[in-house]
Amino acid sequence: MNQQSEILQHTRNWVAQVIVKLNFCPFAKPVMDNDGIRYHVVEADELEEALHGLIEQCQYLDEHNEIETTLVIYPAGFNDFNDFLDLVEIANQLLAEQGYEGIYQLAHFHPDYCFEGEEPNDPANYTNRSPYPMLHLIREASLEKALDSYPDPEGIPERNIKLAREMGLAAMRSALDECKTHKG
Repeated sequence: MNQQSEILQHTRNWVAQVIVKLNFCPFAKPVMDNDGIRYHVVEADELEEALHGLIEQCQYLDEHNEIETTLVIYPAGFNDFNDFLDLVEIANQLLAEQGYEGIYQLAHFHPDYCFEGEEPNDPANYTNRSPYPMLHLIREASLEKALDSYPDPEGIPERNIKLAREMGLAAMRSALDECKTHKG
């Protein structure tokens, strides 16, 4: 298995074993089951190249309505969480400038994700930790439809934080680590 295939498999494992299995996103399972998630690796370690890869994925989604969402994975760069947050901020500005505001929403995940004001070892951070730095392009219309049909969408983050803290740091760390060892 080549490096890109491994990265894609690790990310698929993470979606299945963490996001879906722990129900961090109650909308992910049907999308995953219907092959509606696109996984795309961008081998960029420079900001401009990384942003170009993101816009290319917006254009891909424009042309492929059967794909609900795309995970844009950056394994070669943005390992520093603060540098990654700079990418997120500029990426959001770029989406607006390119006319994608209201069409795609951007979520983000990182191996060292840390909620503002929380300790790095707080298990709650694992609700947004991933095997690699990644940006998640979500179709706004699909998200609104899913949120409208879900009984308590505002409660999702609190429920996830509670679950992660109940599971504890070792279990959350293990769940993320297993994504890189499990073959799928």
